[in-house]
Amino acid sequence: MIRFFRSSSVRLALGYAGLFIASSLLLVGLLWWQTASYLDRETDAVILANTRAIGDRFRDFGLAGALETIRDRVANGDKEAIYLLVNPAFEPLAGNLSAWPREVGFATGWSDAEMLSNGQAHATRLLNVSLPGGFHLLIGRDVEDRAQVRTLILNGLAWAILASLVLAVLGGVVTRRALSARVDLISRTTAAIVQGDLGQRVPEGGSADEFDQLSRTINQMLEQIQNLLEGVRNVSNAVAHDLRTPLAEARARLESVLRREPSQEVAAGIEQAIDDIDRLIGMSNALLRLAEIDSGVRRSGFQQVRLAEIVGEVVELYQPTAAENGVEIRTQMDTHHTVNGDPFLIAQAIGNLVDNAIKYAPVGSRIEIGIASPTEDFVEITVGDKGPGIPDIEKVRATERFYRGDSSRGKAGVGLGLSVVASVAKLHAGALILADNHPGLAASLQFPKKTTMASLHQDSQLVSL
Repeated sequence: MIRFFRSSSVRLALGYAGLFIASSLLLVGLLWWQTASYLDRETDAVILANTRAIGDRFRDFGLAGALETIRDRVANGDKEAIYLLVNPAFEPLAGNLSAWPREVGFATGWSDAEMLSNGQAHATRLLNVSLPGGFHLLIGRDVEDRAQVRTLILNGLAWAILASLVLAVLGGVVTRRALSARVDLISRTTAAIVQGDLGQRVPEGGSADEFDQLSRTINQMLEQIQNLLEGVRNVSNAVAHDLRTPLAEARARLESVLRREPSQEVAAGIEQAIDDIDRLIGMSNALLRLAEIDSGVRRSGFQQVRLAEIVGEVVELYQPTAAENGVEIRTQMDTHHTVNGDPFLIAQAIGNLVDNAIKYAPVGSRIEIGIASPTEDFVEITVGDKGPGIPDIEKVRATERFYRGDSSRGKAGVGLGLSVVASVAKLHAGALILADNHPGLAASLQFPKKTTMASLHQDSQLVSL
């Protein structure tokens, strides 16, 4: 219900209903006031006319003339008229009332009272006037019809308010469904784009309404963004692809020269040049790998992967490097966790995290790798070290391509390692989370436990940056 009433369409429908009810109240209130005022004026005018007529007869012909007039009016007048003439002791002399009504009292002037007529209480309008000699004249009219008209107006207003509320809720439901269907189309499209499918477009309904105008604007924006991204991506991919062959040839020539046993100084320069070329080749491979991941083609190789086996293989691969750097690797894993994914890409992502941890971990420290399930929906692999870590202000940009923080200066690498890890996590509908390890960095790869992907194995190469 809270989500229902948070809907803009429901609030809009209820707002219009409130406006309709307020305007209806104003209109019906004005109608009621005008009608009641008219009926009251007409009733009071009739009572005053009757009072003057009888009073004039009393002054002109005395008590006998007034009594004769009242008897004639009661015998021949309308049934809604009320007449009563009493003596100074308020004893009835003439009229259609058997006694002076207690509801009226003895004070002169106008009054409203409920009086019995044929066994039923009727609303009446009465005027009490004093006549010479202490006599009192009570003239009135039965105004039950006027009260019924007022009741009908009030009942009609109440039913109108209820109908307005029902129609507002129904209109809100219908409008909400219609709007939600269009909004869901946009949401699903944008969600697919966030997952990397830049070819998705918001469908148009063909009605040329505001949603179609919005869809066209969004699609034009997406088209422009896709063109820009494809242009940048194609340039970087082309450069990376074209560099691999000349770099490999240059490396081979340098190794050929090195085999001729040059002087020690020349050999050192050649080895340094080979290391630099290896870095460039690694960067090219990483860029091509990122292009392959971003394209989504690797989803065809998804299968059930035992994370403990992948982590064990990565640790075995990096154990010698860690020993050379004086760093110990320890694992603490729940061995039963499996995810649907590409085993080679997951291994590469974990390898990149372990490689970074070895680079930045101080001598004599320990790298801890764990597999756990913090929630029912996700399983995460955490690699923690005791190095300098990443400041909070840099964590947001740490996964950007070629970005290197202050702590990375002087270390080997080109700034693509975490970019590859983040892309692998995104491909698997997961996430890369960077947190403080107090001290050091705790990098966590989160994967969803339930995914529906195709199962087709593809070979891949483990690249460490």
